Amino acid sequence: MTDTAAGAGAGQGPIRVMVVDDHPMWRDAVARDLSESGFEVVATAGDGDQAVRRAKAAAPDVLVLDLNLPGRPGVQVCKEVVADNPAVRVLVLSASGEHADVLEAVKSGATGYLLKSASTEDLQDAVRRTAVGDPVFTPGLAGLVLGEYRRLASEPAGPAPGDDAAKAPRLTDRETEVLRLVAKGLSYKQIAERLVISHRTVQNHVQNTLGKLQLHNRVELVRYAIERGLDDE
Repeated sequence: MTDTAAGAGAGQGPIRVMVVDDHPMWRDAVARDLSESGFEVVATAGDGDQAVRRAKAAAPDVLVLDLNLPGRPGVQVCKEVVADNPAVRVLVLSASGEHADVLEAVKSGATGYLLKSASTEDLQDAVRRTAVGDPVFTPGLAGLVLGEYRRLASEPAGPAPGDDAAKAPRLTDRETEVLRLVAKGLSYKQIAERLVISHRTVQNHVQNTLGKLQLHNRVELVRYAIERGLDDE
């Protein structure tokens, strides 16, 4: 993997990565592989408390995070890091493929979830895609997450739709179009190709929509879209 590949989609310079895992040999191996592939490993951590402190100081583009950590658990680390800096993308790298762990990680703000059985090449690709906001999941888990979006959207929540209508912010036609494709589970790259616009433009539309709707992450955005039936259009 070349430096150019590692920085692809990052805007400028190599993608800045932080690796969090409580097993020193595994943590060092992942950090070394990523560094040798052209990523800039700005920090590592071996427990939850250390991870939160160092993530604030290092401000990585991508946090590669194990869930099973001493101190704060990984999902709590994810919540705190994303709350402190929403620009940080979290890629969970875990030995667990349990559905409950996957869903809890995504609800906590993780952009992707990869099993530790993934190849080095898969991890490198996942970090690059995570850096630009694409959801990345070990095969089989993406359908699980989209199914959970739909289940959540089917549950009654908040005020009646009529109460929200007058207060609902107005999205542009393009923002609505992008939102509909996000709800269908398309990646930002796929949306860009479908609409013949740049990847960065898709990201900007998503960020603008999050701001207008006062939502915090892709999970909430997809739920909003599905609740309004945009995924069926």
